[in-house]
Amino acid sequence: MMGDLILRAANDLKNSQHAIVLTGAGMSTESGLRDFRGPKGLWTTNKEAETKAYERYDLFLRDPRAYWEEMLGKEDAHGAFYNDLRKAEPNAGHYALANLEEAGVIKCVITQNIDGLHPKAGSKNVIEFHGSVNKLRCASCGSRSGFEEDAMETLPPLCHCGGFLKLDVVHFKEPIPLDVMGKAEDEVEKCDVMLICGTSAVVYPFAGLPRAARMSHGSGTVIIEVNAEPTPLTNDGISDYLLQGKLGEILPKIVEPVLKRG
Repeated sequence: MMGDLILRAANDLKNSQHAIVLTGAGMSTESGLRDFRGPKGLWTTNKEAETKAYERYDLFLRDPRAYWEEMLGKEDAHGAFYNDLRKAEPNAGHYALANLEEAGVIKCVITQNIDGLHPKAGSKNVIEFHGSVNKLRCASCGSRSGFEEDAMETLPPLCHCGGFLKLDVVHFKEPIPLDVMGKAEDEVEKCDVMLICGTSAVVYPFAGLPRAARMSHGSGTVIIEVNAEPTPLTNDGISDYLLQGKLGEILPKIVEPVLKRG
């Protein structure tokens, strides 16, 4: 059964004109990073951490210095979590998607993940929907720059325009940057195959992207899930079919028939 679904996914991708990929935290669990809402997820097992995550953007707006002390781990252990993200390495699933992009099959990856592992694996056209721990973003002018901890001797760090810099990470209650949302919506509008990998599909507006594709294109867009467990997209009939299991095992198996000549 799984072998048939793998071949079905490979054929759908091979026959596509504009295939895109949506990825979530489950994409990086095989790189040693915990997801958030799975059975052993960071927030499932630590409700205090989840509560603080919901308060983080308000903290930045209220006290940018306290925000940065937390982000850098001076007052809170959450800074260590972000440091772990920066040290992580891509897994076989990340490399499989990069191979599909290099072959011209996948046109874009839209990811919820802030760990930067898709670019590290070699994916070029990546929309980091929730930002990245490897970048800074100005709250005033919106410009982005690389994260350099040694450049933060004075907190909070300032942009060249004089505005406060924050991590490029999009925190709860913080709007998705308009440039990011616009690019993601353009990709969804163009896609005829959407491959969804490792997301619980409960965080909006990201979780609304597959639904938007289904509403816009109906059955004209093939929506494929590769997930450890069924999601609301599975249960609501948004996705056409589900390949259930580990992404680091399934995605490389999809790549082989896609790239096979003849």
